[in-house]
Amino acid sequence: MNKAVTKSIATSGIIVILSCIVLFHVLVMLGIIPFGIVWGGRLKSSSQMLMFEITSIIINLTMLTVVGVHAGVLNVRVNRKVVKSALWVMFALFLLNTVGNLFSNNETEKLIFTPLTILLSLFCLRLAVSRDAESAH
Repeated sequence: MNKAVTKSIATSGIIVILSCIVLFHVLVMLGIIPFGIVWGGRLKSSSQMLMFEITSIIINLTMLTVVGVHAGVLNVRVNRKVVKSALWVMFALFLLNTVGNLFSNNETEKLIFTPLTILLSLFCLRLAVSRDAESAH
């Protein structure tokens, strides 16, 4: 996997996909995208949607920060073991999210987000197993 997916591709892929996901969640919050197509189609109210969307945005921004620190894009001093551990957690979360997407009540969510979470899990795995000496760029 190291040769097929470089650290640079994994880093860029995560940053692009997560940035698009944050934008998507903002559009859901603004009502531009109906909230019936997210969270497995299980949300019952606007207030419930806001709570879930805000939480999702915070989590996605945190993950973007982890990837930015790992890539050296964000000059923040964080123990490398903490960053590596966070990448492993992200890998597991995206893998679990893929399973959740497969069981979604909404076909659009299933078709669009299942491939994205599979990609994100693979990209996070790539970064989690990378050696610190490898260049992200």
